[in-house]
Amino acid sequence: MMRVFVVNSGSSSIKYQLIDVDSAEVVLSGLLQRLGEEGGDAADHEQGMRVVLDRLGEEAASIGAVGHRVVHGGSVFTAPTLVTDDVIAGIEAVSELAPLHNPANLAGIRAARSSLADVPQVAVFDTAFHQSMPAEAYTYAIDRAVADRHGVRKYGFHGTSHEFVAHGAADLLGAPLDELQLIVLHLGNGASAAAIDRGRSIDTSMGLTPLQGLVMGTRSGDLDPAVLVHLHRVAGLSVDELDTLLNKRSGILGLTGHSDMRDVTDAAAEGDALAEAGLAVWAHRIRHYIGAYLAQLGGLDAVVFTAGVGENSPALRARVIDRLGHLGLRVDPFLNERAARGSRVISPACDGPAVLVVPTNEELAIARATAAVVT
Repeated sequence: MMRVFVVNSGSSSIKYQLIDVDSAEVVLSGLLQRLGEEGGDAADHEQGMRVVLDRLGEEAASIGAVGHRVVHGGSVFTAPTLVTDDVIAGIEAVSELAPLHNPANLAGIRAARSSLADVPQVAVFDTAFHQSMPAEAYTYAIDRAVADRHGVRKYGFHGTSHEFVAHGAADLLGAPLDELQLIVLHLGNGASAAAIDRGRSIDTSMGLTPLQGLVMGTRSGDLDPAVLVHLHRVAGLSVDELDTLLNKRSGILGLTGHSDMRDVTDAAAEGDALAEAGLAVWAHRIRHYIGAYLAQLGGLDAVVFTAGVGENSPALRARVIDRLGHLGLRVDPFLNERAARGSRVISPACDGPAVLVVPTNEELAIARATAAVVT
């Protein structure tokens, strides 16, 4: 029996689960918040880790390994990796690519190593799964010397989720993953699409950062890069103001005034024109990527919905697929709308590609990857 302590460390939080890998059972889970703030759960990450271990009580002795979510591995880390001093230095070296995330992830790693010194620790990178992309997919058409000097290329994110869901889709279809061509749509507050060719990511919508690609809760997704220059020149917006605009005040929030898709769909159903227009933009962008990835894959076995919106909104799944009948993609209204949990097929029995819903579980994916490394 292997129990893995999964740690997702944010700048002022520690989210954790103790998972029995063999049974997939979550033994204990929790969240520490407002670390370092007045009234917070702990003064810093190191003290926070001690608080977490106190919460685990006797279960802490059963921890066989610690799995850490690390947002950015750059082009250095292409797989889950046993944490050493050199690995920590490597994560620090690419932290400029994710300045809001990697330092926080490292704080969690250091705290866990201090409190659980004899337990192996593994870093699982959001970007690793997408390192199989070919150069033509990850290369931006800018001056090569500049790009190479500053690590400017597409890396992609949500990789742990995309890989987990691809395996789940293969299980549902009863076919080996290395024989399938899939488009996975991870649709939540953060959203991304991935083209997965026989188990390997060949393209994904997020880029150098998680800002590129689909319309998200508060992030813009794709836009003409000259928009930034234009807003700087005509509106006088600074770099920090532009960053805030695109990451925190755009996306569905910017289009509709709501960041939660449940509120947006409710407003659209009540006749709110802005909400309806925002949903149209959101779905248009997803269909754009489905078409592009179908062209890149050269064939398609299934489109797979996952994450909060993808798993739980029949109306939004139908909105995405309704205009793709010419590609053989359809949803069965009964299968799509019935109350159900777990992996399921929502397309009618036909010769076209299947449409699936496969719940994601990034914590379990991290636990399994960690167990594989240490055993």
